[in-house]
Amino acid sequence: VQLQASGGGLVQAGGALRLSCAASGRAFSVHVLGWFRQAPGKEREFVGSIRSGGITSYADSVKGRFTISRDNVKNTVYLQMNSLETDDTAVYYCAAAPSWRGGLTTMSSYDYWGQGTLVTVSS
Repeated sequence: VQLQASGGGLVQAGGALRLSCAASGRAFSVHVLGWFRQAPGKEREFVGSIRSGGITSYADSVKGRFTISRDNVKNTVYLQMNSLETDDTAVYYCAAAPSWRGGLTTMSSYDYWGQGTLVTVSS
């Protein structure tokens, strides 16, 4: 599975942005798709994930503000980010893991990674 993230940019605090992650390769629909982010000087952290059936999970820091969805026909996963805060500034990465794997909040559970897209939230 190859992943290509896009949609990053500069947005003011309180604004919204939608990231996309297009996948190519086989068996996209059976993979779990995850979003991670890495802020300057910090470790990469889990943002959220979505299973093939649509079940989602989110980090507490984004719960209620971010929404993950997927389109298995277009082989694309989305991250809708609302009420953005300056602390959301980071490079955002999409990743894919086999559907049977657990521990989806950890990077090591994911086999495939996109290149990252930068989101900058200004005050």
